[in-house]
Amino acid sequence: MGHIIEGLGILIPILAVSLPAIIIWIVFAYNTRDSKNKYDAIITASQNLKNPEDIKELLESLKDKKTKSSLDLRRSGIVTIFVGIGLFCLGYYGLGTDVVYGVGLLVAFIGVGQMIAGYIYPNQTEEINKAVENFEKK
Repeated sequence: MGHIIEGLGILIPILAVSLPAIIIWIVFAYNTRDSKNKYDAIITASQNLKNPEDIKELLESLKDKKTKSSLDLRRSGIVTIFVGIGLFCLGYYGLGTDVVYGVGLLVAFIGVGQMIAGYIYPNQTEEINKAVENFEKK
């Protein structure tokens, strides 16, 4: 019985240290599989299309959108503010520790900064220009 407990005593820290790498590997594996399935769908759809314009529109519709609009910044700012308020309340009312209280205020002020950035740097002009260009093509 002592050998089993001793073996677990060695195995648990090894597992704890390697767990982040395992999680990252799982995320990359699923992301790669998702990308492969998307590219296979593009190839299958492009083989059935005869018009090059249709293929171009298909590729544009499947393109990943990585730009954050100002609406996204405002929305994430509100979420971040309320996470900060929750941490603030946890530290002030629940735990009574100044560290969590301070972290909550820090997170809330980061959310305020995100909201301000969403109002100062709107990306709506780019979206409007793209919509107008797509309409003029038709």
